[in-house]
Amino acid sequence: MMTKEFAVTMTLTTPVAETLPTTSSDVPEARVDETPPKPTARKTAGKKAKTIELVLTVTGTADGEWRAELKQGSSYLARDLAVAAAAVSRAAKELHQDLATPIDAIIDEARVQQAAKVSALEAELEAARKALADLD
Repeated sequence: MMTKEFAVTMTLTTPVAETLPTTSSDVPEARVDETPPKPTARKTAGKKAKTIELVLTVTGTADGEWRAELKQGSSYLARDLAVAAAAVSRAAKELHQDLATPIDAIIDEARVQQAAKVSALEAELEAARKALADLD
């Protein structure tokens, strides 16, 4: 039987939090008797937030089997993990409805195919039981 594979790749870019002062010596003292500072020219470029890029790839087959891998740069953090179709559907719904709609359609198609397979196997089992009963 031929299987179709579907891949969903998400790139997650997460800002890394700046370090906050932890001791009183790290916090600048307030100016009490000084005149307020004069406005300076507008800053041209602010500090760009550091980001971490993770690539999550979720791959599914028409049979309803889903696998996931997580990559940071060229290193795999997790590879070839079995993932339940229901978990893929929930995650897609959490991210965005535009992701959930096509993924749920693929999962529904797999569900229909598996139900047809179950029906065919039940019919085959019933025929085998009848043939066995005829031998007695």
